[in-house]
Parts: sequence; C-alpha cells; structure tokens
Amino acid sequence: MAARIKLNITSHCQFWFAGEEAPVVTRVIEYRYVWIRTFGNFKNGILQPYLMQCVIPPSHAHRIPDSVSVVGKRCDKPMNNLRVVYNPPPTPGRKKDFAVCVKGLDIDNDISVNIVEWLELMFLLGADKVFLYDYGSHPNITKVLRHYAARGKVDLKRLTLPGVQPNVRGLTRRYHKAKVTNKRQNEIIPYNDCLYRNIARYKFIVLVDIDEVIMPRNASGWRELMQQVAPKAMSGEAHPRSSYYVRNVYFLDSMQEKQGWDRNVPRFMHMLQHVHRAINYTAPTSYIKAFHDTERVQTLHNHFPFSCLMNNCSSISIPTTKAHLQHYRKDCVNDLRKLCAYYRNHTVMDQAILRYKEPLKRATLKTLRDLKFV
Repeated sequence: MAARIKLNITSHCQFWFAGEEAPVVTRVIEYRYVWIRTFGNFKNGILQPYLMQCVIPPSHAHRIPDSVSVVGKRCDKPMNNLRVVYNPPPTPGRKKDFAVCVKGLDIDNDISVNIVEWLELMFLLGADKVFLYDYGSHPNITKVLRHYAARGKVDLKRLTLPGVQPNVRGLTRRYHKAKVTNKRQNEIIPYNDCLYRNIARYKFIVLVDIDEVIMPRNASGWRELMQQVAPKAMSGEAHPRSSYYVRNVYFLDSMQEKQGWDRNVPRFMHMLQHVHRAINYTAPTSYIKAFHDTERVQTLHNHFPFSCLMNNCSSISIPTTKAHLQHYRKDCVNDLRKLCAYYRNHTVMDQAILRYKEPLKRATLKTLRDLKFV
C-alpha cells in the first residue's frame, strides 16, 4: 500500500535467486490501483492498495526467485525483502476445483460452534480448502481454526495492518468500526494475497464471509453447479467469463424465531435451524458473491473483480433457480436498515440446506467432540 493516489515514481524489483550473489533487477512496469475512487478515501495521505508488476527477464524466466526487494534505483541497498510464494498444483497441469478465501477475522464473541458448522458445510459443498486471515479473535475460534489447519483443511495466517494503523487486539476492531472505508481498503490485501497464493492450484477462488453460503438449489454441490453453468471453465477450455456470481438473500434470525425450531437438529446448529428466508432478493448486483476463474481475474474485490488478465472482465449471473447466496444475519446491513421490513416481513421456507442435514450434523458433532466443546 502507498499513501498517495498517483505513483509517478520509478522503482525496481531486485529478484534474488538461489545460488546467485547478486540480484536480477528489472523496472516496475505498472502500479495498478486496486480500488474505485467513488468508494471513498480517494486522496493522498491515506494508504491505498496497489498491485505492482515486474517482469522476470528471459535469462531467468524458467526459474522461481526466492525473494524480491523493491528499491528506488537499480543498485540501491534494499530495506525490504519479501519471500516469493509460488504454489504449483499437486499434480502438474491439474488444478483442484475450489479455494474459499475469507477476509481478516477480528471477532471477540465466541461463535466457534457456528464456524465449525460453516466450515463443514463448505467442505460438503465442494471446497477443497479454506483460507482464513486473523487479526486476533476469541480463543475458541482460534482453537477451531488451528484444529482444521492441523488436518490440512484450513490455511490460517496472522494478519496485521500496514503503516501506523493499530495492531492491538480490541483497538484494531474499534479502529475498523470507526474507519469503515479504511477497513474495506485493508480487506483488499488478504483477498488478493489469497488469489495469488492459489492462482496456480485452484480453478476458482470463492470469496465469502463466515455468515454466507453459496447454496446450489438443485445441484449436489459446487462442482455439479459449475458443470451446469460453466462447463468450459471446469474442463479448462477457452471461455469468455471471468466470474460467475450469485444473488444475495437474507436468512435473518427473526424469520426463524417466528416459526420455531427443528427438534431433530441441535439448537446450536444455526444454519440447519434457519430454513426461512426473505422472498425478495437484494438488488441484482448488490451484495453478490462469485466464483472467480483464476485463469482470468487479476485483482479482486469482495464482490467482483477489479481487473482481469484478458481484456475487460466479463461476469455472468447464475440464475436464482440454480443457486443463491444464503446470508445469515441478525438484521439487514446498515445500508438497508430502512428497507429491511421489505425483506423481514415477507418470508418463505427454503429447505435446500436440508439435503446436507445428516452429513453436516455428523461432521459438526464429531469436530465439536474432538475439540471437547460438547
């Protein structure tokens, strides 16, 4: 990140390769702004997210550098050194299907049981692995995430804020609550870190929050869903789309409270208990989430790609008859509070999740027992 809007500067990448004493130096050829000015904070003095691009010269194009330093002049002594992360697919030429990426968690309440249920549902739907970033959350949440990380199902990384922004537990949360636009800009970093760590390993990156689920309406899971809506992307053939998004629909707490609870489901399994939702979806391009094709997207926002590798980004909406985003919340987001009655007071039963009822119960309860939470 840089605290200026336009980076009219010359800088260089010093690539460090194993077995070589001197770096290979190339010029930074692009500073790509990873934000939209109308979102706010478009002014100097506030840290802005950028993607910097350097090209490895032909003499070393076949090699992966160990690390890279960014300097002003070619021969400047570096004051930084970043490890290069390149994760090839386990089987050469064959990517896995779905990586789920979650923004930085900063949760003081103990919602560890909810996270277990959510993770197990991600795996049932087809997530190969879930990548999470943590500013510092409740100890039970950390215990859950480390449990899954030890089993290779979750990748958990400690996250800090850049510059002079606070990195003290509790204070970080208060800062983000007071500086919402800064929070949104900070979220760009883990989203795109997750993309580039996994760009060679997975066909699709799925950015969702821990209260959201992309739910197929009829397909057995994400693989079958994407084979229906994006067969060429799934098979690796050339195709025009960068992202496949689903519309948002609310599953608010009050909607189920009016209906009562399923006695055959543990009361603490929040999603399995909440099977009443709003009839009305939010606006077609509002609060959407997507499957992003790693062969095409270049930079990502929470809801859509900022830029793509081949010409303009081309997204397509998956029909709500095939899938939607189930958003489990206490109430509508702040921007929709005045309209929330439109969603809250008009509901319908939606039992799509019940297809996974028994395996989800078994997996969740097993993990909770392993953790000695029940």
